[in-house]
Amino acid sequence: MTDPPASRRPHLPSNDTLDAPQLAGTLSSDGIAALEAKTRLTQPPVLAAATRSQSVGSSVPSSVEGDWTPSHAASSDEENYDASKPKPEVILGAELGIDGQVDIATDDTDAVGHSGSNEGDKNTQRNDRVGSTSSDSKPLPPERKKSIQIRLEKTDKRGHYILTADEPEIREILRQGVEKEKADQAKKKRSFRDLVFTRQFTTFDRQNPLSSESPFHGFFTLFWLTMVLIFLRVSLQNWRDYGSIFGNNEIMKIMFGRDVLVLGVFDAAMCAGTAFGLIFQKAVFRGYVNWSSVGWIVQNVWQTFYLAAIVWWIWYREWPWPHTIFTVLHALVFLMKQHSYSFYNGHLSGVYKRRELLRRKLHQLEDTDAIAIASAPSSPMDSKSIPASAVDLAEPDTLQLRRRSVGMRTSPHLENEKSEIASVAVAIESGESLNADQVHAFERVIKAEVDSLTKELNGKCQSGSNAYPKNLTLANFIEWTLFPTLVYELEYPRQERINWYYVAEKTGATFGVIGVMMVISQAYIYPRVTETLRMKEAGMSLQERWSEFPWVVSDMLFPLLLEQLLSWYVIWECILNVLAELTRFADRGFYGDWWNSVSWDQYARDWNRPVHNFLLRHVYHSSISAFHLSKSSATFVTFLLSACVHELVMACLFKKVRGYLFAMQLLQLPLVTLSRTKLLKGKNLLGNVVFWIGLFVGPSILTSLYLIV
Repeated sequence: MTDPPASRRPHLPSNDTLDAPQLAGTLSSDGIAALEAKTRLTQPPVLAAATRSQSVGSSVPSSVEGDWTPSHAASSDEENYDASKPKPEVILGAELGIDGQVDIATDDTDAVGHSGSNEGDKNTQRNDRVGSTSSDSKPLPPERKKSIQIRLEKTDKRGHYILTADEPEIREILRQGVEKEKADQAKKKRSFRDLVFTRQFTTFDRQNPLSSESPFHGFFTLFWLTMVLIFLRVSLQNWRDYGSIFGNNEIMKIMFGRDVLVLGVFDAAMCAGTAFGLIFQKAVFRGYVNWSSVGWIVQNVWQTFYLAAIVWWIWYREWPWPHTIFTVLHALVFLMKQHSYSFYNGHLSGVYKRRELLRRKLHQLEDTDAIAIASAPSSPMDSKSIPASAVDLAEPDTLQLRRRSVGMRTSPHLENEKSEIASVAVAIESGESLNADQVHAFERVIKAEVDSLTKELNGKCQSGSNAYPKNLTLANFIEWTLFPTLVYELEYPRQERINWYYVAEKTGATFGVIGVMMVISQAYIYPRVTETLRMKEAGMSLQERWSEFPWVVSDMLFPLLLEQLLSWYVIWECILNVLAELTRFADRGFYGDWWNSVSWDQYARDWNRPVHNFLLRHVYHSSISAFHLSKSSATFVTFLLSACVHELVMACLFKKVRGYLFAMQLLQLPLVTLSRTKLLKGKNLLGNVVFWIGLFVGPSILTSLYLIV
């Protein structure tokens, strides 16, 4: 390659931005992109050609992993690219890759060749990639583009530059990049909602190093010191008056007075009933049931029957509130676990069937490979034509990108699809003679699809031992049932061993906190509840009882707030951590810093992460993908389902349906909208005050409404 005129290749000083080993950025469809200079690379300079439709000069730099620097420059200082003065024109060598990426390197031999042996080494490395004008350089491969002229302009944003080019090669890169991005977006929408599980500790866990380093750690200590003092004060008073720290022991009698053995047996039966999901998924895998047609319907019918039977049993036995709360909450946990297990494995069953079908097509193609090549004409133009709907073999890379943008990844019925992979199957089944180019193109497309499906079947498995369908075992199902999560995955991050001292610590904390809750309930909540019940039994009218409503609310404000905080702590900090330690489950992200919430949607996300993740995957995203709802409609459906479940719990607890909690749950939607208005947006302190007022007053008002009305 000969040097272009000097006017098109001005001399580049060694500290110029364009002498950097890499300029990374994104191209827009109009041929303009923003670049960011990179100095630490482990690979040749790469300019990602995946494009985005956005305004001129606005771009998010693409990330490039690793460090690449010549050995002689390893200790040199980093250049100040914002202080440099980029020249308006320069010739860049480029090579288009199959994945839509372009290798870019400055062809500036004159600029760097005078810098001595070190710069000569650098130039030699560059020439090995993109070619050079020197006589001893290796010739470029025939299919490689030698150079493309571009123009660079600096922008106001630090590290970003504008690239313009009118060359047809750039336009071709843009076209393929746009197709690739559209295909990736379509694939992302089709994929089953993914969640990331990582090794982490809960906020208040002593194993979390950030817990003791928190500036509010002293307030945590003060809270528990206050709980101990309240417990001691009430316990001593009860001991003096009744001879027991629990007073008259009414709550103890309610909890252990009757049906304790029946409660245990029924809970074991509920747990055993969840095995229906394992049995049913084995039937789906073996082909007895088609998940996509009737399988998911059968699963939903079973879940409805499962929950209805449990609610009926609670009402039939007339269980007291401790039995009721335990059974309903446990039943809901089992229900969500069944749903996640079945729907994830049902999805994978479709992926598995499609992969096996494509493997059979690949074997069929390989069997006909020798015959097709032997009988193929000397020129592709002489071969029998493939139907118009079949693959465009002239552009196999574009073909591979296009076939990913259509079709269902779980559908085994290729004859009903309008996709490139289906066209390949039609061409194979047609019996037409295939030449070598057609056979290789078909093999490449099918193998790429098979590899993609195999990756999805492996999920997060590192070894593949739990990849579908190897995960459909009783041991895997029991382990999943014990895991403190409601979202099924093929594999989770695990700890190496069990810390039994930690298990003993959290178990002791569980019973200790429950003891504090019982003392508070016996001293401050139970007397007020029994008083409201006596008012009803005495025949007081609703108006008379309503006059007592403000006093009932005020009497229960503080004890119910304490009970709510302690209930949350004993479940999400103690019980779930015990289960996690016993199962070596390493992701302890059971909650976020919900106490800092400035809106109700933030509270809904952070206070109960397992349930939030379940609703996110199986309600919100499933509503969008399966029923094609908008985001706002999917949000409403999620809140509606949550409100119905909360009201079901209250109906089982109070043995009547009033809808108070249902209404207050849906009231969160306008409150979320209000938090995004100018009145509250950006005012975190005010938002947090509003949140705590609602959390402080809400439980007392709700309980009083259900008791009095």
